[in-house]
Amino acid sequence: MADGTKQSCLIMGAGVGLGSSLARSFAAEGLAVCLSRRERNLPELEALAAEIESTGGEAHAFGVDARDEDAVIALINQIERDIGPLEIVVFNIGANVRFPIRDTTTRVYRKVWEMAAFAGFLTGREAARVMVPRGQGTIIFTGATASVRGSAGFSAFASAKHALRALAQSMARELGPEGVHVAHTIVDGLMDGKFARENFADVAERAEQGKILAPDDVAAAYVNLWKQPRSAWTHELDLRPWTESF
Repeated sequence: MADGTKQSCLIMGAGVGLGSSLARSFAAEGLAVCLSRRERNLPELEALAAEIESTGGEAHAFGVDARDEDAVIALINQIERDIGPLEIVVFNIGANVRFPIRDTTTRVYRKVWEMAAFAGFLTGREAARVMVPRGQGTIIFTGATASVRGSAGFSAFASAKHALRALAQSMARELGPEGVHVAHTIVDGLMDGKFARENFADVAERAEQGKILAPDDVAAAYVNLWKQPRSAWTHELDLRPWTESF
């Protein structure tokens, strides 16, 4: 910003894997990174924040339920007041579950929608509220193949991700003329990390051959989205390993 205030970045859903890679990548760009997950995950966030601080970056951990409207509003206000103006907000909450339609309860369906769609709305709305008056900022929503195609067993997840994609499209059309870049990513394929390595025996081999999504490489694509000039903004970015089928 013109007054020299350090800009900030919020990762809503800064879990292990992509969330952590996003935090490290944006901190390396000189942004004050704000990490948010539910309260029960706060110790993990604090450890990640300490790691980033140890390498010269700035990071802050917050235990916030992204489905809680008052909590999201308070978080954005606190970041703007105490840390720095938000330059980029990434909504990175997954909520991927698999249930046959006959076994999908209303509780499951509603919870997945709240996590992957409603929380995205709250995050996007509050990000827009502070970015539009400045005429700049980037909002990125993490999607999946389920954002464009509903597969068997994923009725709740696909419905929520479709809703998140529609939200991103509407926001991009509304906020682009205001100077705010809204992007939606389709991240397709297994992501390398703790879950993958504990559940798939060949992950190390696939990672060596580039046949699995590398969190750091995906995070680099997000950084590139943020750096794009206004004359050539990407709205939707499809990221997949070279061997992943469409």
